[in-house]
Formats: sequence, structure tokens, C-alpha cells
Amino acid sequence: MKGGRADLRIRPRIRVLKGDIVVLGPGKADLLDAIRRFGSIRDAAKALGMSYMRAWKLIRTMNREFREPVVTTLRGGSRHGGTVLTETGKVVFSLYREMEGASLKAILPGWRRLSRRIRPHTPGGGAP
Repeated sequence: MKGGRADLRIRPRIRVLKGDIVVLGPGKADLLDAIRRFGSIRDAAKALGMSYMRAWKLIRTMNREFREPVVTTLRGGSRHGGTVLTETGKVVFSLYREMEGASLKAILPGWRRLSRRIRPHTPGGGAP
């Protein structure tokens, strides 16, 4: 169904902060997922529309702030090299997605009530 309530959605945005440092948040979790899928920082960054340098900066922050690195690079050139999540990285990613799911489940009752109070989308995007 186009328009109306079908266009409404809610997305929790969890951030793990250490002082002013975002240790883990939606963008870093998406980067971990893309690295897991592509096995390459360059390909992961490209898929997410971010620069290679930005991706490396996010990885360095996570690797520095967790007790063990979450991402590691494998040596060996294009055929045998690449980038992978460490065991810690896999656990961190899984726990983050678990927390997102739990938070979504927790806020759904309030979201259902709130969404009924939002004006439906009208064609043309303007207010009636």
C-alpha cells in the first residue's frame, strides 16, 4: 500500500558511549556487518557509501576501545588477503543486533499508540 500508515516505521538507534567516544553505534554495526559480508574494508565502505579512510577510522576506534580487536586484516594480496571480524567482533556485532531487537520489541506498544496519532502521508507530500 502506497502512502498512509504503511510508510511509517521506527528504528531504535543504540550508541555505546565511553565519555564522548562512540564505541559502537548504528554506523559501526553496519560497517561490521558489511566487512563480515564482503571480507574487504574497501568493498564494505563502498557498499555503505563511505570513504575507505572513514571506514578505517571507525575500525581503529572500535579496535582501540574494545578489550580485543573486532576486525583484523589478513595478509596475502588480493587472492588470500582480506578483512575479517575477529571472534570478539562477531560477538560484539551479534550482541548489538540482539540489543536492537530487544529495544524494538520493548518500544512497540508505545509505537503502535504513537503511530496512530501521525497524519497519513498524502500524495504530493504537502499537508492537507
